[in-house]
Amino acid sequence: MRRRTMQQESRLKDKAALITGGGGGIGAATARTFCSEGAAVMLVDANAQALEQTVAEIKRLYPQARIASLAADVSSEEGASRAVRQAEEAFERLDVLVNNAAMRNYSAIADVTPAEWQAIVSVNLIGMSNYCKAALPLLRKAGGGSIVNVSSCYAVTGRKGMGLYDATKAGMLALTRTLAFEEAAHGVRANAVCPGSTLTDFHVGRAQAAGKSVDVLKTQRQDTSLLGRWASPEEIAWPILWLASDEASFITGTTLMVDGGLHVM
Repeated sequence: MRRRTMQQESRLKDKAALITGGGGGIGAATARTFCSEGAAVMLVDANAQALEQTVAEIKRLYPQARIASLAADVSSEEGASRAVRQAEEAFERLDVLVNNAAMRNYSAIADVTPAEWQAIVSVNLIGMSNYCKAALPLLRKAGGGSIVNVSSCYAVTGRKGMGLYDATKAGMLALTRTLAFEEAAHGVRANAVCPGSTLTDFHVGRAQAAGKSVDVLKTQRQDTSLLGRWASPEEIAWPILWLASDEASFITGTTLMVDGGLHVM
């Protein structure tokens, strides 16, 4: 894949973004893409080591990139406020918020406990709300601010075994629509992307832990999209970039399916 230089592209030139779940997968790919397009980026992730590795990789790829990071539990309201404060201190503005961090749960609805519900809601919904609340004053001040929420294709279609995750991802779509209504008067847009099967380090790690090779893993999502394959993290990051940029200035309250056609199968 050809790597673009910061001089070649500038969709986010002079803008600053905060990305949660930036230590790997879609979040890290979005950070790389944003930096390649001229943005200053603040990354938040609960995994301090993964965060450090992502920052180091971006600095290697884009030596001129302005990047900061904070290791924090995304469910923490204080952590959200601290992340926004640090972004403002580092970049003196905030134009884009990407709510990407997520918690997973594999319990069947018949077996789930209240504690499991509380844990996943605290990250996937309350955490998202906390970051929106903390970021909105700066997004409003920037003029033309953009929130992009990373939901899931399974927010709009069914499956078994991940009801908690899918319910919270559906809730993210409702919150996105509400944000679009509430923030239009302030010049802030809110949209969501719904990724399909994306081959991230998370899935690779789970496969390897189960004794499955990556080559075998790559053959196992042929029936979950019309395109018959996994997406790369970059294929999710590019639509996020577009929604974050001024090219999508007349788009708000929208759910963009980035699932290879799964939602029509």
